[in-house]
Amino acid sequence: MPESVDAVEMRAALLRLRRSSGLPVAFGGLLSDARHTRIAELNGTRSTALRGLVISAGSGLGGKSMALSRPCAVTDYASSRHISHEYDVAVAAEGLRSVVAVPVVVRRRVRGVLYGALREPLTLGDRTFDAAVAAARDVEQALAVRDEVRQLLDRSREQVTDPRAAPGAWEDVREAHRELRALVPRIVDPALRDELRTVCGRLASAAGPRPAPAREVELAPREVDVLSCVAAGATNARAAERLGVRPETVKGYLRSAMRKLGAHTRLEAVVAARRAGLLP
Repeated sequence: MPESVDAVEMRAALLRLRRSSGLPVAFGGLLSDARHTRIAELNGTRSTALRGLVISAGSGLGGKSMALSRPCAVTDYASSRHISHEYDVAVAAEGLRSVVAVPVVVRRRVRGVLYGALREPLTLGDRTFDAAVAAARDVEQALAVRDEVRQLLDRSREQVTDPRAAPGAWEDVREAHRELRALVPRIVDPALRDELRTVCGRLASAAGPRPAPAREVELAPREVDVLSCVAAGATNARAAERLGVRPETVKGYLRSAMRKLGAHTRLEAVVAARRAGLLP
C-alpha cells in the first residue's frame, strides 16, 4: 500500500528538526479531527509508547501549544506545573524530560503539532526553538501548497467544462493553467501530481480543435512551465522566482522551447505553443 503523503512530509520535517537542533528525539502528527492530533511519526525514539497517542487541544504540552497556537516548552515534563499531565505514562516510558512543542498552523487553523525532546532536564535555547519552528513551517508550507492545488483543481474543472461561459474567462483559464504548472514540481504525492498534469493538459486544449501545426512539437514539462509564465508577461527573473529555479535556467528552457517551436521571439514562441495545443 502506498505511503501517505502526510507521513512523508512529517517524517522529513522531523529528520530536519533533529539534524538542525541536535535534539535526539522528534515526533509529531496532524489533526485527526477538529480538536485532536494523533502522533503518527517518531524519530529517534527507543519505544513505540508515543505512537498513536491522541493529543487533545489544551491537554499536555502539545495540546497547550495547539490551544495557544504558539510554541511551548518545559524543562522537566513530569514535574512541570504549567501543563496538564494526561500523557505522563507515555512520556515517562520514552524517558523524555525537556520537551518543545510547535503547532502546525495553516491560514490561522491548527493542523497538527511537532515535538522535539531531550532525555535530560535542560533548558532549551533559541537555536532549538528556531529549528522546531522551521520544521513546523516546512509542514505548513506543504499543506498550504496542497490546499491551493485542490482549490485550483476545483476551479479549473469548472473552467474546462465551459471556459467561455463568462467575460474574461479565457484569462482565468490561462491563469489557472499557469498556477497549476508552477505547483507541479512542489507536489510530493505522485497521484496528485499526475492529476495536476492531466488538468493542465485539459486546460491547454480547452479551446477545442485548432489548426494543425506545420510539424509535431514536443516540449519538456519545464519548457511548458516557462512558456506559461512568459505568456503572462513574466520576465526571466520573475519566472525563475515562480518556478523555484535560477534565471539562467529559465533562459535555457526558453531558448530550447523557441528552437523546437521555430520561434525567434518570446511572443512567437507563445503563439506557436498555443497553436500546438501546449498552452490555453
